[in-house]
This record gives sequence, structure tokens and C-alpha cells, in this order.
Amino acid sequence: MTETKSSRVRKGHGPTPHTRFERLPPGTPNPVDVHVGSRVRLRRTLMGLSQEKLGEAVGLTFQQIQKYERGANRIGASRLYEFSRILDVPVSFFFDDMPDGRDGSLTAAEAVAQGTWGMADQPQATLEPDPMSSRETLELVRAYYRIADPSVRRRLFDLAKSLGTSEEAAD
Repeated sequence: MTETKSSRVRKGHGPTPHTRFERLPPGTPNPVDVHVGSRVRLRRTLMGLSQEKLGEAVGLTFQQIQKYERGANRIGASRLYEFSRILDVPVSFFFDDMPDGRDGSLTAAEAVAQGTWGMADQPQATLEPDPMSSRETLELVRAYYRIADPSVRRRLFDLAKSLGTSEEAAD
């Protein structure tokens, strides 16, 4: 049997568990695109920008921003760089907190298949929604940063911490 150039795999150069990419079912957004889009949404909301305003800043419609934020459309490198400048964060911000599967956690494809993408590695019954992506948290953070006086802001911060600690002690 003759070997063609495309059928040969050099020793040590085949796919490894960390470099192999598995296809997702048609219509399933890539988990990385979903994560990056959710980080765009988080930062946009923290800054008090609407999808329309962010779209205007980059020359897109709000519908396109929606698709990016849902992960339905992939954000290209140059567009991601543009978002990082407009949203005043480093490009790495969009990849923060993303599981990579190298520490024993699920690979992206495994997490999608199990419906656990972006969730902590815990039993399904004990999972709670990420509080950092809730509207209440985002509104609280925006209101907090609208407090002009730094000493008042610090006192509110200390109060919130003490209330959270006292409730934990009561449990």
C-alpha cells in the first residue's frame, strides 16, 4: 500500500488530547465564542453601554452585537481588539475565567455535550447561576461606582462586607 503525503502522520505529530478539536453539532455555538461574547456583554453592561451604543462605536448594528454576545457569531481578532479599546480592557479580559480542560476539567466539547459549559466542576444539583452575570449584580456595581465620594463608597463597601460575613456566621 502506498502512502500519500496527506495520509502520513509523522511520529509525535499526531493529534493529542489537548490539541484535538471536536466538531460541535450544527447550530451549536462554540463554547469559546459563547464565553467571549458573555465577557463582552459583562463589560458593556458594567460600563452602562447599550448594544446600540457599542454597535455605533464599532460600526455595527445592535443585532450584530447581540449575535456576538450570544456566541452565535464568532468575533474576529481585529474586532476583538476594537472591543478591547472601546470597553477599556485588555484583550485577555475576554478569555478570563474560561476553563481550558488541562487541569482535569472538561474540554469545551465535553462541557457542551453535558450541558455544563461555564459551570464549576460540581454536581449538577448544587450549581447556582453565576452571580457576576446577573442583572442585579451589574446594576449594583454601576450604582456603587456612581457614588462620587470615595469615603462614602468605602463605607458602603465595608457595610456590605460586614453584612455578608454576619449572614455567613448565622448559617
